Amino acid sequence: MTEQPKILLSIQDQIAIITLNRPEVRNAINGEVLQGLKEALERILAEPQVRVAIVTGAGDRAFSSGLDLKAAASGQGFMPRGNVRSDFDALQFGGQIYSMIEDLPVPVIAAINGYCLGIGMELALACDIRLASENAVFSLPEVQMGTIPDTGGTQRLTKIVGPGKAKELIFTGRRIDAAEALRIGLVEHVYPQDRLMEEAKKLAQEIAAIAPPLIQGAKRAINVAVSYPLELGLNYEVTTAIATRQDIRQGSASLLQKSKP
Repeated sequence: MTEQPKILLSIQDQIAIITLNRPEVRNAINGEVLQGLKEALERILAEPQVRVAIVTGAGDRAFSSGLDLKAAASGQGFMPRGNVRSDFDALQFGGQIYSMIEDLPVPVIAAINGYCLGIGMELALACDIRLASENAVFSLPEVQMGTIPDTGGTQRLTKIVGPGKAKELIFTGRRIDAAEALRIGLVEHVYPQDRLMEEAKKLAQEIAAIAPPLIQGAKRAINVAVSYPLELGLNYEVTTAIATRQDIRQGSASLLQKSKP
């Protein structure tokens, strides 16, 4: 019997959907998943018609339950030991793939259906916008395993929810539900599970309707805002605005027409 790919990629109507495809283990992440994710991102980069990407998990139980614990217990972690020189190399392998999401020239929406734990939550943190189902559960439980979040969790969570809340969640490994995630700004919206993908696609279509240079420029400028001092970010914003500007007269006329009663 042919083994199913660990990552599914579909592209339709300018929207790419990346699906973690291990529902039998709640979409736990191992080396094969990360390699498949890398290949999917590379394909999106090579497909200029793609304007937005959505990342989700197969089934209705989990976005991702985190690291494949069986692989970790056997000493494999992200990838077989023979493929890396050290634990540092292995962590960089995962971290660089997540950074590809941030650097992707199109917005990436995480549609979080169910469990979103550990390295799975770190994947969601690397996305630009996070939508959650009402049954979503979030946690970075690494300290309970004898390590700390090591695929960007300490950095990205802090920038999204602030240092105090990030420390509380990371120090305790505590689980929070979708309502709490919405309250602290970890996710932007919460929907009933049967509407999650519908709403994710609706948002993706809304973004895809905007001129790509504007969306790409805005993403780059916002990423600079959370990574560099304000003065540098403001200068970058002005430079990017000039470089990506469309016909403002036409756009203003169109917006004025829409605003008329």
